[in-house]
Amino acid sequence: MLIRQLAKTLAMGQGLALLICGTAISSQYLASDYHVNTPMLQSLLNYALLCITYTPMLFFRTGEGNMLRILKRRGWKYLLMGLVDVEANYTVVKAYQYTTLTSIQLLDCFIIPVLMVLSWWVLKTRYRLVHYVAVVVCLLGVGAMVGADLLAGRDQGSTSNILLGDGLVLVSATLYAVSNVCQEYTVKNLSRVEFLGMLGLFGTIFSTIQMVILERHELPKIQWSWQIGLLFGAYGTCMYALYSCMPVVVKLTSATSVNLSLLTADLFSLFCGLFLFHYSFSPLYLIALVVILLGFITFNAVPLPTSTPSPPSPITEDDGCYDNHAINLNEDVIDKQDVVSTIIVPTEEGQGEGDQDTRSKMDTSVPDRGYGSFSHVLCSTKM
Repeated sequence: MLIRQLAKTLAMGQGLALLICGTAISSQYLASDYHVNTPMLQSLLNYALLCITYTPMLFFRTGEGNMLRILKRRGWKYLLMGLVDVEANYTVVKAYQYTTLTSIQLLDCFIIPVLMVLSWWVLKTRYRLVHYVAVVVCLLGVGAMVGADLLAGRDQGSTSNILLGDGLVLVSATLYAVSNVCQEYTVKNLSRVEFLGMLGLFGTIFSTIQMVILERHELPKIQWSWQIGLLFGAYGTCMYALYSCMPVVVKLTSATSVNLSLLTADLFSLFCGLFLFHYSFSPLYLIALVVILLGFITFNAVPLPTSTPSPPSPITEDDGCYDNHAINLNEDVIDKQDVVSTIIVPTEEGQGEGDQDTRSKMDTSVPDRGYGSFSHVLCSTKM
């Protein structure tokens, strides 16, 4: 059972990495072959697809899951989350204009320690020693990948302002970590559809505004053709699939685990680049892939002890928690049940009366769920 679960987790994580690889290849073709530099337009395609697909579902819900109730109770929190996610995507793309690929690959790993700190503080995740060792192994694999890039002469990118570029990468990694922790809390305690619908709504708004401000001069320069349209479509489809599937994997594992699996995305992009862009090959790439996968498997082999606070609500049909008048009782909530049975046995003096009063009494005690104060978290149900 454990091996099957590890295989399933590994397959899903690498599937997400392949989707990122698809976005990287389509972006590189757009930039190198067609000189299209519109990252906000590309992001807008993804957010618009999310908005079209998931946001309307919230209007047809009733109770706390309805769009109007969500906007009233916690809409401003989703607004901040949408802004964080949009800027995380923008800053990492912007960093390529100022620093090298090597710096971005190294500093982008900053998301892992930030995620672990935020998960410890917000989600109450308590890591064991083996998890820290697994993270170190994965980062060693990234180091081997960067070393292979240097040996192969792939230290590409600009050096116009390395300090600014490196700072943008660190900002992007921090913003991604915040967004991922919010995602993990939301999909595990509220609803995947709610998360994607609200992210699509506010992501579309912010990316549209930012595109009009920053790319209004770039958009008229695009020489539209079926090839460019196909590349935009490929990018948008891959990003949409990534955003739609990632909450499912996060719910089964954790945001930290997912981001460890995504470390192989650069390697998959490189392997594709060997054929598409004629990159130079180094055996260190294969070593890096094996080391990262070994660290990822080690991290997931030992379950994470968590005590994520949950809002006092039952699960809806979409894994959401909305109705405060009922309590969902499942194996994860109820650790034990104390059943006390009292039977009145008839005595000699009152044989008949004892026969009539013979009965059993059952008292089931449900332990307290122990909800913590979590009003500052993005996806809290109480404002």
